[in-house]
Amino acid sequence: MLILTTPTIEGKTIVKYHGLVSGQAIMGANLFKDLFARVRDVVGGRSASYEQELRRAKDLAMKEMADECTSLGGNAIVGVDLDFETIGESMLMVSASGTAVSCQ
Repeated sequence: MLILTTPTIEGKTIVKYHGLVSGQAIMGANLFKDLFARVRDVVGGRSASYEQELRRAKDLAMKEMADECTSLGGNAIVGVDLDFETIGESMLMVSASGTAVSCQ
């Protein structure tokens, strides 16, 4: 399935718009990941555990959105927007939305 941030698909023709599709994922980070991330914040560097959790949440949200597109009869999603938020101190939320289309 094509999933694009652009409103059109180069080389393809959109023949039907099925409507808005979305997916959300909320992930909790455990206490040890939080502790090590705080240490990294103090000494500098990247938090691989948080990056991995964000990537996993993004993948889950996009899969949920793609599944909804398929159930509507679409084969692509255009105009995709990803939002990343924190909830409280240890929850990560990713929301993905776009327009389900059929293209040829």
